[in-house]
Amino acid sequence: MPKCGYCGTTIIMGGAKAGGQVYCNQKCLRNAQVFSAVAQSVPPEVLEKAVEQVWAGNCPQCGGPGPNDIHRIYQVWSALALTRWATKSQISCRSCGVKRQLAGTIFSFLFGWWGIPSGIVLTPVQITRNIRAMISGPDPSCASDDLRRQIRVNLGTEILASQKAAPPARS
Repeated sequence: MPKCGYCGTTIIMGGAKAGGQVYCNQKCLRNAQVFSAVAQSVPPEVLEKAVEQVWAGNCPQCGGPGPNDIHRIYQVWSALALTRWATKSQISCRSCGVKRQLAGTIFSFLFGWWGIPSGIVLTPVQITRNIRAMISGPDPSCASDDLRRQIRVNLGTEILASQKAAPPARS
């Protein structure tokens, strides 16, 4: 099975394609475009300062102490022939991440099975992904590469926004 060219998640079905790469969805495709266009030019010291602020700061979800990192939540919803599945990323403390993953597991267990055949196949996959994420989670001793990449993209997006907002230079 292919992996997302941005976040590395295994793509079961579908995805967005561009430039010979496959991405989970349009959001990963946009993030990859920002990453390749601007985000790589973020100076290392600026990136490390931003990563440290997010990682060691208070949780954006509950306001409690960090460390904070990227936590992925997997969900599936089905109705007859329609099945929708998603992977959502959240920057938070481990406790908030596990709570959202547990909620994703319960949601998938209740609403994932009702599509044939995709719901029956994808529900156990998404539930297993959530359970694995709740058990392992990111290493609490240092910021993950996923967090670094997301912060780099956020900084790159800010750079692009400031370039668009700035009036063109006169000669």
